[in-house]
Order: sequence, then structure tokens, then C-alpha cells
Amino acid sequence: MPNFGQIPPRWSSVSSHSLPPGLCRSRSPRYAQPMTAPDPPAAPTTQDGHLDVLSAYRRAGEASAKAGKESSSPHGQAHSAAFFDLDNTIIRGASVFHIAVGLAKRKYFTMPEIAGFAVKQVKFVVSGSEDLEDIASVTEAALSFVQGRSVEELNAFGEAIFDETMVDKLIPGSLALAQAHLDAGQQVWLVTATPVELATMVARRLGLTGALGTVSEVKNGVYTGRLNGPPLHGLAKAEAVRSLAAREGLDLSACSAYSDSSNDIPMLSAVGNPVAVNPDSTLRAHARENKWVIRDFRRRAQIKEYSTPSFSALGGIALGLAFGYAIGRRKR
Repeated sequence: MPNFGQIPPRWSSVSSHSLPPGLCRSRSPRYAQPMTAPDPPAAPTTQDGHLDVLSAYRRAGEASAKAGKESSSPHGQAHSAAFFDLDNTIIRGASVFHIAVGLAKRKYFTMPEIAGFAVKQVKFVVSGSEDLEDIASVTEAALSFVQGRSVEELNAFGEAIFDETMVDKLIPGSLALAQAHLDAGQQVWLVTATPVELATMVARRLGLTGALGTVSEVKNGVYTGRLNGPPLHGLAKAEAVRSLAAREGLDLSACSAYSDSSNDIPMLSAVGNPVAVNPDSTLRAHARENKWVIRDFRRRAQIKEYSTPSFSALGGIALGLAFGYAIGRRKR
């Protein structure tokens, strides 16, 4: 069995202007396509009226697993898969921020529309709140910016922005790890709080199996401004992985997971081969304590870029939040 977490020699570098073999810009129909999820049930609450956190996370995970679809028959080690976080694991920075900047340039929304909202979101990001009700409130507010817009329009913009901006921010070492799993015949999924439509586009462009992401309600191809469950964040990612494993017949003890964030410790703990990639300080300490593999692809000059957002970066994250139902990831 391949020693996952180690980079094949041929993957030591990747051109910034072309994706490597096996991770090309393929549009083959075998890659994932998002499905419109059913109308969400009412959010479960406790006796005091607050969200039932565990049930809410489970709903988010189940909704994401239902929205993820891969149409090819898995080969090789069909009982196993690899799950990759997106932001700062596969791509440098916040993917939703890169998309949001591109959308702003295309007048998808205007700066006056989001100015007041952005200030509020900067405060939220700085506070680092992990309260599910806070996250849900922020996400629902952000959804107002895509309400009434078509999924097709957003996807088309996302494709163009990927080519313009995101290709140059891909992390070669992580792509190498993903390719090693593909070469072994395993499924490879992105698992991210990014909107599932955008996450699926990235997965397809990288030649991966599919993506699990935050699921918004869509009717007749148009965003309604509501979510199907909470954002795919923290424990919800672990629930999504478990739901997908049940659907695909995967043995989680034979699966791998990769992330940079301590928020993803539940997802990493759900598999037999967790790998910390470009980890934050909390995840690095946890990985060392539990003897997990640690891979750091950052150059020394990039450490600050990855882990310590500036005020302008925080504003960018807020812009991403305002663009659409992605909560961003508060880094520690």
C-alpha cells in the first residue's frame, strides 16, 4: 500500500501556469456535479429554544453528503478514500475570498451593498466565534447577496475566476498527495465550508472525485437565500464524511484526511490516516501528541501569509462572507 502523506518524487513542483498531469482542466462527465438538495426541515432546538448543536451539525453533514455526487465507478481500493480541506490545504488563502474579489470586479455585487455588512463580519471573524447560532446568523445574512441569482451564472463566473486567480495559488505538495490517492484507485473528495457549487467546480477542475460543501437552497435554478442546514464547519465536516462513507461503502479506518486547521480535528479523527498539512499551532500540537503525519509545504516567508491575517485580509474574508453563504475559516 502506498505510504500516503509522502510526496511522490515526480510531484516536487508544479508550474504556476499549468496543472500537472492527472490534475488537468478536464470536463469529463465522470466528475462530480452538485444536486439540488430537498427543502430543509426546521432546525432542531433544545427546550430553551437554542439550536441542538449536534443535531444541527449532523443535518449539515447529511445535506452536504446528499449534494455531493460522483458518477464514475470507483476502481482499485474502492473501500477507501481521501478527504481534503480546501483553504490553505489545497489552495493558499480563502477560496471564497478569491471568488468574491473576482465577482466584485464583475459587478456581481457593489461595494455600497456590502460596506456595512463587511464591518460586522470583520468583528465576527476577529472574535473567532464558534457558536453555531452565530455562524448560522452570519451565513443567512450573507445569503441575501445571492438571493434571486442563478446557480448557472455563479458557476460560470467561478470557472473564469479559477483560471484567472486560483490556479496560481494551488499548493503543489497537496496536489501530489491527492494524485497519489487517485493513482491508487481511491476516491478523493474536497470537504469545505465553501459553497458546494464552487467546491465542486474546483474538484472537477483538479480531476478529483467530488466535493462536500455548504449547501444552499435552490429552486428552479435560483438561490432562495436560505441554507439546507448549517454551514459545513467543524463537526459538520466529520458528519459529512461519515454520511458519504455510509453511502459509498467506505471503510473510514482505511481512509485518509488532510487539513491545516484545528477546526477540522473532528474530521481528521474520523479516519484511520489523518495528516496535518500546513497546520496551525493548535493542530500541530494535537498532531504531535497523537503521532499524526505532519506535512508543511510553506516557505518561511509564507508562514505569516497562511496563519496571521492582516486587517485587509480580514476585510477580504468578510467580503467573501458577503458574497455568499460561506463563513470563511477563522484561523488561529
